Amino acid sequence: MKILIWILTLACLTWIGFTLSGCATGKGSSPPGPPTLAHRHGKRGHGPPPHAPAHGYRAKFDYYYYPDVFVYFDPSRRLYFYLEGDNWHVAASLPTYLRVRLGGYVTIQLDTDTPYVYFDEHRSNYPPGKWKGRKGGRKKGPN
Repeated sequence: MKILIWILTLACLTWIGFTLSGCATGKGSSPPGPPTLAHRHGKRGHGPPPHAPAHGYRAKFDYYYYPDVFVYFDPSRRLYFYLEGDNWHVAASLPTYLRVRLGGYVTIQLDTDTPYVYFDEHRSNYPPGKWKGRKGGRKKGPN
């Protein structure tokens, strides 16, 4: 009987010890703060934060479209989208053969980060050669 009382006492003291040790904090430690979310700020920082529902909001992306060479430029990300053969490429700089003959551009606003999905529409709306000798954006796109 004494052994049973001794085991129960030891079990209770162990349980109390573990329970109270979770409440103790060491010097200099503090409970963790609330989780933080990193927000992307910049030219496209408009609209709700990433964790909030959009409720109809769509991000807008501005591009310069160069009809003479079928090139898009995203000034906020500093990226070029260009057609080579049947494939679209994305790069921070253009190949030399495209750079030397860019010509004029049209400013287009889209709700996608891949402007070439509207390429067929842009090619028909802004035919090559029409913008020669004219620098700078002059027209907003329909999208």
